Amino acid sequence: MTAPNLVPVPWSLQDNPLGAAVRLDGGTTLSSDPQLAPARRWLARALGAATGWDLPPHAAGTEAADIAFVLDGSLAEEGYTLTVDATVQVRAAGSAGAFYAAQTLLQLLGAGAFRQAPLAEKQAWLLPALTIADKPRFGYRGVMLDVARHFLPKDDVLRFIEVAAMHKLNILHLHLSDDQGWRMEINRYPLLTEVGAWRRESSLGAWRAGVYDGQPHGGFYTQDDLREIVAFAAERNITVIPEIDVPGHSQAAIAAYPELGPAGGPVEVWTRWGINTTVLDPSDFAVDFYKNVLDEVMDIFPSPWISVGGDEVPPGQWEAGTAARDKAAALGLDSVAGLHGWFIAQLAEHLQAAGRKTAVWDEVGEFGLPDGVLVHAWRGSQGGLDALAGGHDVVVCPEHRLYLDHRQADGDGEPVPVGFVTTLEDVYSYDPSEGMAGGEFPGRLLGAQANIWTEHLPTARRVDYAAYPRLSALAEVFWSNPWRRDFSEFQGRLTGGHLDRLAAMGVEYRPLDGPLPWQQRPGIAGWKRDYEQECRDAAAGIAVGEPTGTGLQADAL
Repeated sequence: MTAPNLVPVPWSLQDNPLGAAVRLDGGTTLSSDPQLAPARRWLARALGAATGWDLPPHAAGTEAADIAFVLDGSLAEEGYTLTVDATVQVRAAGSAGAFYAAQTLLQLLGAGAFRQAPLAEKQAWLLPALTIADKPRFGYRGVMLDVARHFLPKDDVLRFIEVAAMHKLNILHLHLSDDQGWRMEINRYPLLTEVGAWRRESSLGAWRAGVYDGQPHGGFYTQDDLREIVAFAAERNITVIPEIDVPGHSQAAIAAYPELGPAGGPVEVWTRWGINTTVLDPSDFAVDFYKNVLDEVMDIFPSPWISVGGDEVPPGQWEAGTAARDKAAALGLDSVAGLHGWFIAQLAEHLQAAGRKTAVWDEVGEFGLPDGVLVHAWRGSQGGLDALAGGHDVVVCPEHRLYLDHRQADGDGEPVPVGFVTTLEDVYSYDPSEGMAGGEFPGRLLGAQANIWTEHLPTARRVDYAAYPRLSALAEVFWSNPWRRDFSEFQGRLTGGHLDRLAAMGVEYRPLDGPLPWQQRPGIAGWKRDYEQECRDAAAGIAVGEPTGTGLQADAL
């Protein structure tokens, strides 16, 4: 049987034509083993909001509950079984599997189940008789959200998490600092948000056009805001990985504390997009400063991984300064470029001493990866392969396939058409193990991650347009059986019900046939790229964009 418009599609779904469907109403009862109570509570709240029902826990000692969550240690950690036949029984090994079963139940009830209040007209809340056995393909199913280039208010982040959880994603990589803004309150260094959290204006469209919007932009999350985001995500089985990017992408911090950067006077929070030549000074002061920052980060985020970025670090500033050259010589480095790896290693040791693991972008591999780091491989497959060969964990997020800020169709119709053409079918056909074959590695491929950079996505509406339904497609890639993937069938499930779920949740997704008039941004310059041509140019030694010495990449946005 084809799943009834479920996304991601389960590994196994069998119709039960002789079984009894289950009709839910205000008297529906729910029970759970204690370990699975979080999933039961979440389902009761979600159903209660959509229906107006009060669904208290099932009273012990009475007849069986209508919906029962049962602990079953024989199942995979995030797997579950779901049986609908007169009653509903969920079996799971832990709270994660039980939560995913609850999400499946909600999807089976239709789009109305995702609203926050009951509609005026009557709706039949009916679960079809069926049996589902389900589990994820990958343990790491992530999405990176950049809130540094454009700040998203806390409530928008919470809604983003809610929609991601509906798709059974389990990682939110939150990019909290960059040249254009610092978004996390740090008690020890208040100027990071007093100064670094806002800029006087922003590039409008591709920076090469030289157009600015003339509008101040800013915002930051208090530490309590971030604790709330972490707790909200944890209830939905999502781990939040914070990223504080060093030693590049740091001009907002340097604007707040100029002693972090090069000599020669203060700088402002950067108003332009692209790769910035202003980087942190590789000094003991800067290292100690960021160790103190990371102490506060670790106090808020229980994630096993803390990202320190490490991408796009032009060495020109260090080459021009005697202090950096002297530092490199004292450390026995061949060139100042090696200070990139040294800086990351100091913070990785600090995190490791605190019992955490470091996450980095794959450029760091060019300078030697510290022990135990997680590598986010974004520049194709080679950085990931090298990390796997070195015994490191890897998450793939290649720019030409999984950057959801890139344009969704050719031509000028897409709002701010930047980057490579990355269609819905392109992302649905992607395999995270692509390019990772060819031998056994001591490292592990944990999974994959979509990246949403927000230079051209200033609001939650713009993020919605870029993310969905492409992120729906990727959720299926990350979760479901790859041998049963069929794009036409997936499109049928989108139009047959899943887009209605997104609409009920208030997601302003991109229609399958192109943007609606109010989703367009005419007159704002983009910067189109051709991946195949860039590969040919790189093979021929032709520079792409602004060279940074870190391989195939372009300062294109």
